[in-house]
Amino acid sequence: MILALETSCDDTCAAVISPGGEIRSNVVASQGLLHERYGGVVPEIASRRHLEVVDAVTSDALERAAVSLDDVDRVAVTQGPGLIGALLVGLSSAKALAAARGLPLVPVDHLHGHVVASTLEPDPIERPYGCLVASGGHTFLARVEEPSSYRVLGQTLDDAAGEAFDKGARLLGLGYPGGPAIDRFARDGDPEAFRFPRSLPGEGLDLSFSGLKTSLLYRLRDLGEEEVAARRADLAASYQRAIVDALAARIEQAIAEERLERLAIGGGVAANSELRRVLGERCRRSGVGLWAPPLALCTDNAAMIAAAARHLVPLPYPEYLALDAAARLGPEATRAAA
Repeated sequence: MILALETSCDDTCAAVISPGGEIRSNVVASQGLLHERYGGVVPEIASRRHLEVVDAVTSDALERAAVSLDDVDRVAVTQGPGLIGALLVGLSSAKALAAARGLPLVPVDHLHGHVVASTLEPDPIERPYGCLVASGGHTFLARVEEPSSYRVLGQTLDDAAGEAFDKGARLLGLGYPGGPAIDRFARDGDPEAFRFPRSLPGEGLDLSFSGLKTSLLYRLRDLGEEEVAARRADLAASYQRAIVDALAARIEQAIAEERLERLAIGGGVAANSELRRVLGERCRRSGVGLWAPPLALCTDNAAMIAAAARHLVPLPYPEYLALDAAARLGPEATRAAA
């Protein structure tokens, strides 16, 4: 059994996964309402809240899995990237749990977790496969030959897709978190009402979203407050369509260049209903299998951290006691290592 903790941002997460990849429990304590008043995550508040609830969340995960700490064979934890204070809470807790029983510990790259989330039961993806990870802090395309690592094919050159959603929602006055808010408003809007720039295929598979955000800002200024209020749903739908089109175009390019037969998506943006619909249609037309995990495995969670830990070499006790968190870790490091 693997007990995993994830505290890279504002969600306190714990999960128990069987050796075969069965999710025995996956508990998430969200801080969304706590940070809503500030329009975004406040790192100090997030860290303090993690301290308050991490033990309770861990106990809940064990109880739901119907196991005790005596049944755990290894502990996994997110080492980075993320908010350093938040990461340290999870890492310290995981070290304590593992060291108290002399268990091995597996430090996991948060982004690696998103890449392999679709390898969990009951419908694990077969390798090799391509993967889009799109979240508030990262957006990249990867190829996975073995679940122990991944090769980055292309990534955002500026804003992440999730960041573009959040900033767009803020400009539109839709509140926080921005992605779900735009998704809701867009359902009542016309995605063809406004034309926004797309990051279209060319040489390479990198993306860019900063120009899209700026285009929305200028469009809102030109329309004026009354017109924006009257057409907020159309603006949300058109803005969302531009983000989804850019991601879908790069995915189609990656599928063709890498000759992929299977595609997985992960990260908070993978929960977007328009993205899931568009990718579903395009993958069906091209004969590519699409693995879109349940929404609980798209946003931050500990089950995906355990999924990655299944394929990594654990650190023995007491070697991991000196392990430190890393605010920056992920595609760049993985690309360099590859």
